[in-house]
Amino acid sequence: MPEAVIVSALRTPIGTAVKGTLRDTTAFDLAHHIVAETAKDLDAAAIDDVILGEGLYGGGVIARHAALTAGLTSVPGLAHNRHCAAGLAAVQTAAAGIRAGMDKLVIAGGVNSASTSPRALMRQGEEWVPWMSPSHVDRPDAPNRDMSITVGWNAAVKAGVSREEMDAWAFRSHQVAIAAIDEGRFKEEIVPIGTPHGLFSVDEHPRRDTSLEKLASLKVLHPEIEGFSITAGNACGGNDGAAALAIASSDLGLPALGTVRAWASVGVDPAITGLAPVEAIPKALARAGLSIADVDLFEINEAFAAQCVACIKLLELDPDKVNVSGSGCSLGHPVAATGARMLVTLVHELRRRGGGIGVAAMCAGGGMGSATVIEVPAP
Repeated sequence: MPEAVIVSALRTPIGTAVKGTLRDTTAFDLAHHIVAETAKDLDAAAIDDVILGEGLYGGGVIARHAALTAGLTSVPGLAHNRHCAAGLAAVQTAAAGIRAGMDKLVIAGGVNSASTSPRALMRQGEEWVPWMSPSHVDRPDAPNRDMSITVGWNAAVKAGVSREEMDAWAFRSHQVAIAAIDEGRFKEEIVPIGTPHGLFSVDEHPRRDTSLEKLASLKVLHPEIEGFSITAGNACGGNDGAAALAIASSDLGLPALGTVRAWASVGVDPAITGLAPVEAIPKALARAGLSIADVDLFEINEAFAAQCVACIKLLELDPDKVNVSGSGCSLGHPVAATGARMLVTLVHELRRRGGGIGVAAMCAGGGMGSATVIEVPAP
């Protein structure tokens, strides 16, 4: 069985939705750019597929649209949706096809434009009202339109995460993200993109002016719930961005940045969606023949600081190995792209450190979780 190796790992800078630099750049624009850049040094005739997680549904497939725009006319496209884990699932699907011997070279990742995403309507009686596809059946303990409860608060209660711990993690997220930007650690993974507002090359969501005092002063999102501690400051932002990896069969002999060792996805009760990585991470590691002690770096999405801290507590992880360059609270959460973005960052950070084992994991709406294990050799 051939190995599924990573031969390219790139992303756009992450923009702040609605008010940021990518506010007038569509998901199609982002996808065209990242697919073309990822395919730039590859033999176009050898690419079997483009698989992208996306948050835009209704008939078209952004991956095929991007393939055509990048000149990859003979390459089909596949739209993936595993909610927040869509970009991660796209890479897993690509690796599966390669491990099975069905494909040799696939571009996989995700794209998200919260700024330009269309809004849907649904008829109720004689009226048309705003509509969004629900992740699960609505329940009082797991509202399907309020992830601050289903993902953030319920996880905090289960793991005993305090407001102080949430704010401290969010503050740390901004600090390490800004340090990574200032030290130039993202330069190899980011491909600048032209926008109507100029060339965009640096993540704009991390806040240099935040502090523990400012975070502590913010109002909670649900004051009617006793003890509720989730605020806008210890939650992720709304964001735009794209990320993609070229996954190849080891038979091709292309220079490899890393290897996709294993992956796993799980389902949990929707009320504890935020804790799904607690199940997914050990499952993926077991499939790779590894344990938590073997892992050098983790990327666990910060949909809410509470959810990330809860996973760290329950898995007894070393916090210094988790999100060392920031995540959702600072860099932002371009939903369908985040899983791929985490893998891109993980590949480059492990290379910078001389190689090792990395795990990217996240929860996803409706009580889902997913994790991917990669191994990066010394450069």
